[in-house]
Amino acid sequence: MNGDEKNEGSDVNEKKTKRNEGAGEAPAEESVSQTAPGQEQPAPEENVPAQSTCEQLQADLAKALADAEDYKRKWYSVSAEYENYRKRTASTRSQAYTEGRSDVVVKLFPIADSLERALAACSDEGTRKGIDMVLKNFEKLLEGEHVTPIAPVGEPFDAARCEAILAVDPAEGEESGIVKEVYAKGYEQNGKVLRFAQVLVTR
Repeated sequence: MNGDEKNEGSDVNEKKTKRNEGAGEAPAEESVSQTAPGQEQPAPEENVPAQSTCEQLQADLAKALADAEDYKRKWYSVSAEYENYRKRTASTRSQAYTEGRSDVVVKLFPIADSLERALAACSDEGTRKGIDMVLKNFEKLLEGEHVTPIAPVGEPFDAARCEAILAVDPAEGEESGIVKEVYAKGYEQNGKVLRFAQVLVTR
């Protein structure tokens, strides 16, 4: 083999080597990442002015404070209404309970009237003591219920507490409109008349 053939062989080998090296290198354009099909390119972030963001936060804070104040005012209003309702309900229950007890006591008044008449007409000392003991127990029961008798003998007639069933001429020196006698005691409880006293008065 002569020198010309050696030179041609070397040139061929160098060309192959260059082609192989070139095939392993990726084109510069292919190195750029590409977006997958169907996906949009992300929009560039907008620069929001710091002043507008601060103003928005202040507006949100002011609204939140106003809402909180409104909720607090409504809560106070509801609490006050509930407290008033609770007091009214308690007062109504107490009043109903007291009136119920008073109704029971009122039914005992005729029994007391009968015992007083029996005591006045009884001549047996032992019987009188027994009747008097029963009447004292009845009076103690009335005291426990804050019930007081109305028996205004010698006092001016009071139509708010008494009922005149008979009128007589006044004796010499007596005034007109004075209670001379009580036929049936009246009773009142804490200033409220449960039964009017039946009395005789002077004209």
